[in-house]
Amino acid sequence: MIRLFPRFDTVRSRIALTIVTAMLASLLLNALFVQVAGVWARPPVDRIGLLEQVAATTRVIQAAPPALRKQLAEAASIPSLGVQWSERRSDFELPEAGTQIDPDGSPVLRQLVGETQHTIEVFQPANWPDDHPQARYLMLVQLSDDSWLSFNPPERSWGMSLGLRITVVVALGLIATWLVAWLATRQLADPLQRFTSAARRFGGDLRAPPIALEGPHEIRQAITAFNTMQAQIQHFIAERTHMLASISHDLRAPLTRIRLRCEFLEDAELQHKLIRDTDEMQAMINSALDFFRDEALLEQATAFDLSELLQTVVDDYSDQGVAIGFDGPAHLVYFGRPVGIKRVCINLLENAAKYGQNPSIVLTNTARTVQIDISDEGPGIAEAELEKVFEPFYRLEPSRNRNSGGAGLGLASARAMVREHGGELTLSNRAGGGLLARVVLPRTA
Repeated sequence: MIRLFPRFDTVRSRIALTIVTAMLASLLLNALFVQVAGVWARPPVDRIGLLEQVAATTRVIQAAPPALRKQLAEAASIPSLGVQWSERRSDFELPEAGTQIDPDGSPVLRQLVGETQHTIEVFQPANWPDDHPQARYLMLVQLSDDSWLSFNPPERSWGMSLGLRITVVVALGLIATWLVAWLATRQLADPLQRFTSAARRFGGDLRAPPIALEGPHEIRQAITAFNTMQAQIQHFIAERTHMLASISHDLRAPLTRIRLRCEFLEDAELQHKLIRDTDEMQAMINSALDFFRDEALLEQATAFDLSELLQTVVDDYSDQGVAIGFDGPAHLVYFGRPVGIKRVCINLLENAAKYGQNPSIVLTNTARTVQIDISDEGPGIAEAELEKVFEPFYRLEPSRNRNSGGAGLGLASARAMVREHGGELTLSNRAGGGLLARVVLPRTA
């Protein structure tokens, strides 16, 4: 119904509809129980187990002389069934008429009473006037000589007891309410869960597609606002990347001209300094272009063996004569961008090999994250500089020598790539000396 009128598909309307539906389902199950299980819970008199005793008593008393029938009826009475005999029906002070039972309509009853024709009437408390002191269950059987036998149980004990019937009704109500509430909350929670997963995916992948509109009105509004914000962020990042890449590219031409003009300087020392500064600026521009090109590059995420990738990096350094220790599982499947993660690890290993000694990799797998620790035994970094080194073009090496200090974009690029995976890259000084670079990547379902 709500799907036909999306304007009214709100959380409030769904909660109200859930309550109403639960009440209707509970009433329906109770009605079904009364209708289907009524014979079992409160069976008709002609289907109760006492009929055998009624039929046997009727046969014995009918075969006895009239003078003995009253005494036999008293003798046949038991606590669960009172028996009385009378020559006239009016002696029992019964209502005008009860419910007639046709023995021919019940094979069981016909088998019990035999071929003798008997008039059988059944009275329930509802047959008596309201608040009548004699209101009770009673079966009246007419004998062949027109005398009467009454069978009166103190209470109708056959079938299901009142307490058990109430328990069943309450249980059915709880089951109906639980089923309706479970279905309703599932329809409400599933869009929220998908919305949460999509928002979390956008935190790790800025190129994630927009979220599909679903759920009640409030959730659709939140999804629309999120999609708008996501599109604006993606547009801003694309414009910024394009602008900075264009600026860096345009700077190449004047730098090339400056580099050529430096060749005509007569002062050799000044020429050397200008050429060095020009080459350094050119290297920084090239690094910036590579940095922005990496951001614009769309590498598809895929499942790959992270442990094997790291061991390949270790083998590549070993071929270059650089020994790097590795500790971790032989195989570890991870879903991400293998080229990006490999560049992150190579960047961190280059720093560890350049500024420290004995670099090593430790790969740790947990239920929710994958952790890559790259450490060395070098001098470390001052605590105040641990975050500054992630700023673009920031270098700790004061000489500004591009051969020793680099352009200052490696760590910024590495952290950007790790955050695109929804993870984090941090630096800390080891207690025994040296630097620890820790990459924590979240596991995706």
